[in-house]
Amino acid sequence: MNTRESAAGRFSGPQAQNELETVEVSTGTEPEAAVIWLHGLGADGHDFEPLVPELMWPGAPDIRFVFPHAPVRPVTINGGMSMRAWYDIVSLSSDRDHDHQGILSSVNQAAALVGRERARGIEAERIVIAGFSQGGAIALQLALRYPEKLAGLIALSTYLLLDHRLEKEAHEANRNLPVFIGHGTQDPMVPVQLGEMMAGRLREAGYPVEWHSYPMPHAVCPQEIADLAAWLRNCLG
Repeated sequence: MNTRESAAGRFSGPQAQNELETVEVSTGTEPEAAVIWLHGLGADGHDFEPLVPELMWPGAPDIRFVFPHAPVRPVTINGGMSMRAWYDIVSLSSDRDHDHQGILSSVNQAAALVGRERARGIEAERIVIAGFSQGGAIALQLALRYPEKLAGLIALSTYLLLDHRLEKEAHEANRNLPVFIGHGTQDPMVPVQLGEMMAGRLREAGYPVEWHSYPMPHAVCPQEIADLAAWLRNCLG
């Protein structure tokens, strides 16, 4: 089966060796906020680019959407085929976090994108980290451990990696980070139970979680995008 997901420490490991290539969409000439959005396995940075207009609202600030391309690497679950992936996955039925080095490398590369936005003049508290499926797993790793207060975290159709390390590694700066979680009840690739477990785990840890489930497979749907736009307005409006 060729699996495709489309529509790690506290950054103490090795630095990202290569800057990620990105697709950028700015909704105005002077962005004062940013959304860094990580795609799923086998997709690329263009995957969620068409959604940008649907996420805007009247009077919204200028926002820069940054959609990075994951590195190309062999993926075991797809017969070792090389594709864009944030880390290797051996099986859908087993733990998905065995590739600790791949996870850490991608977290560091995504953190570098946050640093780039900071260097461009965007305050950390005006940056949202987002991700879908495998990209969502990396977004969770990054945002919960990031040492500066962020605006929010979007986790779509995804799961929590390295759960046993969260309590020790979560950074106090983001202990109250708003989290939007959306998941399809008919998802065959990331069962909704994984999303529910993640939401419960984060709530137990004290994070303000907004949970949404939708009658859809491993995808996004119009209602989810509408709910997400309303949540973004609360975070960045």
